[in-house]
Amino acid sequence: MPRHYSSRDLAYSGLLGAAGLLLPLLFHLFQLGRIFMPMYLPLLTLAFLVRPWPAMLTGIITPLLSAAVTGMPPFYPPVAVFMAVEIGAMAGLLATIRGKWPATNEWLLLVFALAVGRAIELGLAYGFSLVLELPAGVVAGAWVLAGWPGMLLMLVTIPPVVRIVRRSAQRSLAPSKEVPS
Repeated sequence: MPRHYSSRDLAYSGLLGAAGLLLPLLFHLFQLGRIFMPMYLPLLTLAFLVRPWPAMLTGIITPLLSAAVTGMPPFYPPVAVFMAVEIGAMAGLLATIRGKWPATNEWLLLVFALAVGRAIELGLAYGFSLVLELPAGVVAGAWVLAGWPGMLLMLVTIPPVVRIVRRSAQRSLAPSKEVPS
């Protein structure tokens, strides 16, 4: 059965997907991309604003497209693939929970999604390290811990941005109180 998405879902997915491609370029100019995880910012914000499938698909496609076009994140080691799996899962989870329980606190939901994302990343990095016969615990731990400043940045920025966007959308949909002349 074909899925039909609103133009709102598609517009947000396109806009924030594009931001997910461009924002890392700015961070990488200052060698801050790996530390602050800039691609995650717009893609996890998107998950609060659209339905699960558009959020998840945008989260999967954006890192892969960025890797193909800019070489960041790299395909080997498979950072782009790991990010696609992690961001896609986090975005799908966020959008699903937000859709079922819209009153859920943004910070609580984001902390949960970040924990799930880090667990996915830890598992992928650990497995990849085993395949390469590297010290899996050390490599996986370093891989996951390298992003803690980015996680703090996400916790500080995403919930307020989501609240501002939602308030703005509610105001634009509210009936005007002006009496026509």
